[in-house]
Amino acid sequence: MGSPSVSTHRGLVPWQGLLLVVSILNYWCTSTAAQFAVVPTNAAEGTTVSLRLHNTPPNVTSFVWYRGEGANPYNKISTFDVNQKTHVSGPANSGREEIIYDGSLMFTNVTLNDTGNYTVEVFPGGSVREVRFGQLHVYELVRMPTFLFSNITSIDNKDVAVLICHTNAVSIQWLFDGMDLQLSETRKLSEDNRSLTIDPIQREDVGLYQCRASNPISYAESWDLELQVQYD
Repeated sequence: MGSPSVSTHRGLVPWQGLLLVVSILNYWCTSTAAQFAVVPTNAAEGTTVSLRLHNTPPNVTSFVWYRGEGANPYNKISTFDVNQKTHVSGPANSGREEIIYDGSLMFTNVTLNDTGNYTVEVFPGGSVREVRFGQLHVYELVRMPTFLFSNITSIDNKDVAVLICHTNAVSIQWLFDGMDLQLSETRKLSEDNRSLTIDPIQREDVGLYQCRASNPISYAESWDLELQVQYD
């Protein structure tokens, strides 16, 4: 078997690159549809996003939001008086949070540090207060992965290839000729899926390799890397 060589090409799909997907949970089971709840939300860093309320009780007179779980006054973000239409900021307000007209908590220029649990306290007219918890997850936009081809060695005249996908995302998927890569005894991934080892390279391994990196709100794809083998 001859020595392998590689070359890079633009992706085979016209939408290669970053595709932002705003992800907000929009499905509720029938058994929980009538319950008051905070909608779990995913957001991209730097955007404006709201922790929304589902099935808010009627005739609410005020909303109070807190960081973390529980109505701890030291973690109070803001209070909104519905009748007076007034806002009072708490000690945990960074200046980027605001309770909007429907009681949702809106974040401006959301940061990774905003990820966590939040508590809302509502006071329906003529009823006891209700307290609910919800989660906000903030993610970096996935950058286009960089693709490296390294560690080519010769073992018994059979070559070994190591392909490495560098990315800021946690989830990585490998493609071969535009399809999901099929692993085998000779094609193996590292535990974190960032490194693909082909040992030894065989005729069926020749083709285009690509890695796709993603998180819950965005994904990006690397350039294609073409693995070639020259035969005598």
